Amino acid sequence: MAENLNYEAANSKCYSNNTANCTTYGRLYNWATAMGGSASSSANPSGVRGVCPPNWHLPSDAEWTALTTAVGSDPGTKLRANSSLWNSNGKGTDDFGFSALPGGGGLSDGGFSSVGDYGLWWSASEDNSDSAYYRVMSYSYEGVYYFNYDKDLLFSVRCVQD
Repeated sequence: MAENLNYEAANSKCYSNNTANCTTYGRLYNWATAMGGSASSSANPSGVRGVCPPNWHLPSDAEWTALTTAVGSDPGTKLRANSSLWNSNGKGTDDFGFSALPGGGGLSDGGFSSVGDYGLWWSASEDNSDSAYYRVMSYSYEGVYYFNYDKDLLFSVRCVQD
């Protein structure tokens, strides 16, 4: 998928509750919604359809790793969209048509943060009962990094074709 998912599901939101942001960046989902009731998966492919359309799936952390490894050096730069939506002239080269945009995220207190600065995407892999792995790209660095954090946060979703 060359854009963030924009499927309206329960507990999904547009950044700052502004529908124009869904058009630009896609919707934001908590991990449970992204997973659609499926169990965590570290497999490649994950086998987790989750909120993705038929014949597509939510990538596991292993799939994200495979993508960044295949891209090689500076994957954040090469996967970021060549777009002025990235702050501080942080646009990428979009060498692979991934067109990553800085959609920011939603906080558990109902607030929103980091549009223009970060793109944040869930994986189908959890760390423990409270946290799951996600990937992040920033306007200010060349890499794609992974972290684990609270499943209640709202991040973007990219789906992978089966």
